[in-house]
Amino acid sequence: MATTASVLASTVAATSSAALEDLRFSLTDYIVFALMLSASAGIGVYFGFFSKAKNTTEEYLQGGKRMPTLPVAISLVSSQLSGVAMMSVPSETYSFGFNMIFVVWAMVLAVPVLIYVIVPVFYENNVSNCYEYLEMRFSKRTRQLVTITFIMNQFLMLPVYMFVPALAFSQVTGYNIHLINTVISSICVFYTMLGGIKAVVWTDVVQGGVMLLSVILVAVLGTSNTGGLGNVLTNAAEGGRFDFNFGLDPRLRITFWGGICSGLLMWTGKLGLDQSCVQRIVSMPSYTHAKKCLLMAGVGFLLVMSFTCFAGIIMFAYYYGCDPVQAGLVSKADKLMPFFIQDIMGHLMGMPGVFISCVFSASLSSLSASLNSFAGVVYFDYIKPRINHTEARANGIMKMTIVVMGAYCILGGFMVQNFNSIIQTMWTITGINTGAVVGVFLLGMFVPRCNAKVAVTGIAFSVLGMLWIIINGQLNFKDGLIKYEPLPNGLDKCDAPQFQVILNAINSQNLTTTPLPSLEAPKPVTTAFGSDRDFSIYDISFYWYKVLGALLVFAWAIPMSYVWPTAKDEKQNPKLYSPFVRKLLNQPGPVLELEELPLKAPLPDEEEVKEKNNGTVRDA
Repeated sequence: MATTASVLASTVAATSSAALEDLRFSLTDYIVFALMLSASAGIGVYFGFFSKAKNTTEEYLQGGKRMPTLPVAISLVSSQLSGVAMMSVPSETYSFGFNMIFVVWAMVLAVPVLIYVIVPVFYENNVSNCYEYLEMRFSKRTRQLVTITFIMNQFLMLPVYMFVPALAFSQVTGYNIHLINTVISSICVFYTMLGGIKAVVWTDVVQGGVMLLSVILVAVLGTSNTGGLGNVLTNAAEGGRFDFNFGLDPRLRITFWGGICSGLLMWTGKLGLDQSCVQRIVSMPSYTHAKKCLLMAGVGFLLVMSFTCFAGIIMFAYYYGCDPVQAGLVSKADKLMPFFIQDIMGHLMGMPGVFISCVFSASLSSLSASLNSFAGVVYFDYIKPRINHTEARANGIMKMTIVVMGAYCILGGFMVQNFNSIIQTMWTITGINTGAVVGVFLLGMFVPRCNAKVAVTGIAFSVLGMLWIIINGQLNFKDGLIKYEPLPNGLDKCDAPQFQVILNAINSQNLTTTPLPSLEAPKPVTTAFGSDRDFSIYDISFYWYKVLGALLVFAWAIPMSYVWPTAKDEKQNPKLYSPFVRKLLNQPGPVLELEELPLKAPLPDEEEVKEKNNGTVRDA
């Protein structure tokens, strides 16, 4: 048995090595990739040294509030499509089906919420940093608590944004993944540090064009190589990838309701309540420009992300019955996309370079926007109050902050390489506090009776509650009580020689080593598509974490607003509420309780008569 196992291992290693040898970057691919990086760096140099703009913090962080609409819209789309999306979303639909599209389509609901509920409040209160709103509406302590969660998220997520494209590049070149991570992170830090928000936006425009070209090419060539759209749909349907789930059980990995609810909250929080995006939205000259920008960004996002989701379906149809993961050619599903690109595009000069440039473009846009906003938040919330502020000193400190965070991203790559599913890891990490942040903003805009004490304790309650749920959920994963096994694929339809060799080796291994039947009864388990366990909140899908976090804020805040009511003499600016809440209040100022109204007020005409009489007496 040991001999057979060693033969199988050596066969898999040899065939995998031979197959991967044909799937390497050519000189043309390297040139295409280098041109993309050079363009990004060149934009940073231009805005850092040659652009005729004032050296002020407003110019560095908001472009002097004169940013053009279309480039900012493209920048918003680019920054939402991180390398994680370009690599992990196709692998998600490949492994678990097309239900992921519901998360994407939730953007249709998110854009009106942003345009008519959230963004008007920022413009009417002249907010440049979205966390300023929390200080206006509640207190400085509320603002500080939320900025701490923002900083914590950036520390957790920035290394992931950069590591994933390095993973893709390593897959197709064979270079050390940490060396790639170091080089690319350094280039991103370079142009972000020099050029500020203008460099971020205009590099996003270049990178957004590369992304759109790439996803369309993948869809067209992948469909063609699979034998046409009919074959793609047939293979995907036979493989269960179009089995849409409309169930209400929150333990299922992703359903229609889970996708719509989590997508709505995520896009609302990311585009409208995260400083890296709000910073660009409020850089528009007016609210009208911001509305147009968000509409264009929503359409662009739906277009690109729908192609990205469908790329996973095309990839499954192409490898239907001949799974590269089971064959040993790819170690995990997150690495499938670059392998697929090399497989279908490797013979086309420069095309693999275009796609890997696409993955890097997506990550660079996310990383640069996050670094720029991170530097602004750290400076204005934590450094400026403690130093003698000058514009030159502020810009110098923010640039230094970006350099330090870039170095941290490089080191963080050593931790990220141990993650199994990148998309699951990201949603789980951000699930700790994203719901709380979105919840407290919505609380401020929708519930006038809530005060600072209620808001601060609501955030703490939500974060601690989600931390407890997530930790226990991860323990259930460790104990085997939750297992997200993908939908089945196989090796029974392999035609290529290297796949057939592996299939024969696996078959011979199965014939010679029949496993003994287990005497233990199988444990109840929660899977991606069902559960035979009693319901437990710790088993809920990670897609529900953000929604649950937001609900916990309201579950705490609404009853506690009656325990700790707002002081009767406390006046609140009605502009701090969402426009339609102001209409419901029907009050230009704070709502008066009945007991606060005077018992008898003189009529206006009586007052005018008294004033006229007094004036007549004085004249006499």
